[in-house]
Amino acid sequence: MSDKRQTRRDFLKNTAASAAAGALFLNTPGGLGAKADAKTRVVLIRNKALLDDAGAPRKEVMRQMLDEAVAALLDEKEPAKAWKRLIRPADVVGIKTNEWNYLPTPPELEAAIKKRVMDAGVSAKNISITDRGVRSDDVFERSTALINVRPMRTHHWAGVGSLLKNYIVFSRLPFTYHGDSCADLAAIWEFPEVKGKTRLNVLVMFTPLFHGVGPHHFNRRYVWAYRGLLVGTDPVAVDSTGVRILLKKRREFFREERPLSPPPKHVFLADTRHHLGTADPGKIELVKLGWKDGTLI
Repeated sequence: MSDKRQTRRDFLKNTAASAAAGALFLNTPGGLGAKADAKTRVVLIRNKALLDDAGAPRKEVMRQMLDEAVAALLDEKEPAKAWKRLIRPADVVGIKTNEWNYLPTPPELEAAIKKRVMDAGVSAKNISITDRGVRSDDVFERSTALINVRPMRTHHWAGVGSLLKNYIVFSRLPFTYHGDSCADLAAIWEFPEVKGKTRLNVLVMFTPLFHGVGPHHFNRRYVWAYRGLLVGTDPVAVDSTGVRILLKKRREFFREERPLSPPPKHVFLADTRHHLGTADPGKIELVKLGWKDGTLI
């Protein structure tokens, strides 16, 4: 697999989205790419009944949320039709998950995505779900389509661990992207193993982590039952929306403005420097579905 070293420049000093925004043009099935004169759509769906008393997702509720979000994203009434627009039977599909032990991608969600990919006509042998094994996984090496799914959390080096950062393991030397608060993570999306392949981005907001100190910090005091999913074809727009929600939660919890440290500059540089997608909230169409209490955005 290929690799690139980042350029390190001191550019954005805070988490404010730049007024300049790039458009996303991924090599996806017809009609999925953003139009130059249209806003980038992100769907936020929440359901109060998502989590059981132990905090685990209820499978059927979660599946319904995923289907509703994908259908709304593509303006389809039937979820099956929406999934068939995302994935073709001939595709080889890598589902890029995240295995951080404190807050991993829920296996129930991985299974639901795989089921929908199979329903779209893809053989099980042409589907793989993995995180750190992407560089040695046969399916990922042959992949024609990727689905990017991981939980939202604060991160010691990047400000947030979210969709853009989830692809860092495609790099042969991930640590080379840690400098300058991981400013150039979007460069990884230009790798031939990745470029143009991502059909869907799912940012898991079931129980996000909104505060942390240190590289491996986790404290349940700083997670909350948001019970949501953010879904889009543009990872920058989805991450930008997730950052806004985290900042609102931090303001609510700490009762003062408490910026993320370090600032998640890579999200906004993905727009202004790398032109991968849209970070400017003014250019994002946020569709909100389901439970409204405590939406924070």
